[in-house]
Amino acid sequence: MTKDLMAPLRECALEIGEAVKAHRGRGYSGLRESQYHLDLVADEVALRVLGGAGFRVVSEESGVTGSGELTVVVDPIDGSTNCDRGIPFFATSLAVMRGDELIAGLVMNQATGTVFEAQTGGGAVRDGVAIAASGQTHLADAIVSFSGLPTRHLGWAQLRSLGAASLEICLVADGSLDVFGVAQHSTLNPWDYLAGLLIAREAGAVASDYRGEALETALMVARQPVFAASPALLEFMLAEGPI
Repeated sequence: MTKDLMAPLRECALEIGEAVKAHRGRGYSGLRESQYHLDLVADEVALRVLGGAGFRVVSEESGVTGSGELTVVVDPIDGSTNCDRGIPFFATSLAVMRGDELIAGLVMNQATGTVFEAQTGGGAVRDGVAIAASGQTHLADAIVSFSGLPTRHLGWAQLRSLGAASLEICLVADGSLDVFGVAQHSTLNPWDYLAGLLIAREAGAVASDYRGEALETALMVARQPVFAASPALLEFMLAEGPI
């Protein structure tokens, strides 16, 4: 991979951040359940920038657009409710696929400007500085986060639910969290987790689907992933299943 692959991703994320500022607080678009005005604005930017760079685009907001050797799976704004309400934890998530191979990922926290990046085999960085998962092996000492509400306590040290999956996965990658997964009947779509998946793997974290399904295929199919700072924590969470 070269820097040229990441340049349009950075450009896309930066332009989305500027574009949504004027649309925060406007509420739902009225076109689709739980879709905000800011989602539409962000998607327009993503299609223009990524399409202009020659990518095929798979977006949460507009489905499949264009053609090309490389596909960018994009959540223009992950954590749309946080963004609309002014809660400073929302992101743009961009994952580059060559067929079923995940080759690059970028997640920008649009509230802070922090950027997480990875390319296959190149490690993971946060604002250009290498990051690594915590390596935590004991749930009793772990800080965990979930999409959805757990129905029981498994004995973790502390619990968070932050509302933007891509960023929460990146917090596993940089050691801030030890586990992130889905709870109850919650699922995540590939645009929620693919960029974070590569960033987490390159930082030494591990991931799997609770149902044993591949995380990098069927780009329009929801999954039940769990991310952990160590194989021991992942094995424990998989054995418990979505809680």
